[in-house]
Amino acid sequence: MDCVLFDMDGVIVDSEDYWVEREREELLPAVVEEDVPVSEITGMNYKEIYEYLDSNYTTRVSREEYIDRFEKLAEEIYTEHAELMPGFRDLLAALHVRGVRTAIVSSSPPDWIETVSERFDLEGFDGILSAEDIDGPGKPEPTIYEHAAAKLGVEPADCVVVEDSEHGVESAAAAGAYTVAYETPTNAEHDHSAADESVSSPEELRERLLALCDAD
Repeated sequence: MDCVLFDMDGVIVDSEDYWVEREREELLPAVVEEDVPVSEITGMNYKEIYEYLDSNYTTRVSREEYIDRFEKLAEEIYTEHAELMPGFRDLLAALHVRGVRTAIVSSSPPDWIETVSERFDLEGFDGILSAEDIDGPGKPEPTIYEHAAAKLGVEPADCVVVEDSEHGVESAAAAGAYTVAYETPTNAEHDHSAADESVSSPEELRERLLALCDAD
């Protein structure tokens, strides 16, 4: 494999743990009248989430109020709570030694990705792509991974994608990438059946990625 494309939330950083808690207990009850499973929106761009909720449920607030609530939560989660995956910098270095290109491919907007990159001093990615950078639908549609592969000058089939959400896995698989589902207690309810394989720890992820990208 020529490239490894990493989702950010729930993979590079454990922010999904905090998002799920806050969405379940604070955000969704304030935004919609009905009960909404958090897994139904996980992995989607936050602006597209409102359109989805407004189309499928009874919304209590305007789009502007929803976005304001979401952005305040994001600032708190990314600056105060989220932590880097153990061993992630070493994993990036090991991939680069093998000549493997890497990229962040996230539903989060560019400024959230920048906040995470600066806070944890993440350097050396060959590409960073937000769902807000593309002219097309976000995850679970394949568009973002098709764009990411094109940006790196390869076919999706030459890429390994690491995703934690059901929508993210579906997006990567639909694009034709080799898809690794990163499973955690937070995403236990997600359907990862579209993935080519699953891992459940940073150590297992490192082992599988280095094996998949071994030139020999």
